[in-house]
Amino acid sequence: MSVASAKVPATVITGFLGAGKTTLVRHVLENAGGKRLALIVNEFGTEGVDGEIVRGCGITSCPEENIVELANGCLCCTVADEFLPAMEALLDRPEPPHHIIIETSGLALPKPLLKAFDWPSIRSRVTVDGVIAVVDGPAVAEGRFADNPDAVDAQRRADDSLDHDNPLEEVYEDQLNAADLIVLNKADLLDHNKVEALRQEIAGSISRAVKVIPARQGQIDPAVLLGLGAAAENDLAARPSHHDAVDGEHEHDDFDSFVVAIDEIDDPYALLRRLKAAAEAHDILRIKGFVGVRAKPMRLLVQGVGSRFSHHYDRPWSPNEARGGKIVVIGQSGFDKDAIAAMIREG
Repeated sequence: MSVASAKVPATVITGFLGAGKTTLVRHVLENAGGKRLALIVNEFGTEGVDGEIVRGCGITSCPEENIVELANGCLCCTVADEFLPAMEALLDRPEPPHHIIIETSGLALPKPLLKAFDWPSIRSRVTVDGVIAVVDGPAVAEGRFADNPDAVDAQRRADDSLDHDNPLEEVYEDQLNAADLIVLNKADLLDHNKVEALRQEIAGSISRAVKVIPARQGQIDPAVLLGLGAAAENDLAARPSHHDAVDGEHEHDDFDSFVVAIDEIDDPYALLRRLKAAAEAHDILRIKGFVGVRAKPMRLLVQGVGSRFSHHYDRPWSPNEARGGKIVVIGQSGFDKDAIAAMIREG
């Protein structure tokens, strides 16, 4: 067996806020086909929720000790301090994983993370099997990002009054440019013609050939997602980034997040109405978390992007587990945290 074939493959799951990365990851874990997996989850903000969504669900392919949550900042900015030690700890286990899945935060740029795989203690032991970018189909269809980035850049250069810094657009484009496979998620919310138009539009915006696959709730066979063999760490030049000129350095001052602790509730639909109202009133990008519902043995999971929300009961509460909830709110800097928290807790 060659050294290259002996390397542990790692798949990077990237994508903008609310695209459905955690749902896709959980689907992969639940359908691993006997592979022993490990998961590194990165949260934007000081307190993670995605790891808790996956943890404790009894997924045998990825036991709780194989789930590592890095919640102290964007993964692409904390490579040396957090990511590399976490990878080394997983690889040094008596039974190392067959495959490592890395779910980045919605604000992370993939390229600085890919560069970390050149670290000597990692490069000889791990290869980037592929970068999967998850795209929120309805959000893109609603024009959240520019259809023609070149035209936007030309317009910016011609008009000094325009805002020359659009971090949301740049993050989105960098994630697409780094991808080996793009998942056009929530395709069931669009008609067939719109899905096909978006597939062509996204594929046409990338300088190299990348497959764009429609999906509903991240339901894609793991055999499609894992085993791409891209060795992305050796192919960085083909993955352009807006931040190449500054060696991947970037700022996240345009974004902020906080956690709203919430007691048990009686009416899930009343909570959803409050969450939607807060999102619309304060231009919130993303809301996610879980709550306890009185007289219900299951934990209620809520997810929202823009004004679109979904919810379901994901697992039973453990006997000694506190049934208090956590709602993470992510938006652009300057939003009124106190007003948002009051709207969420009201009633």
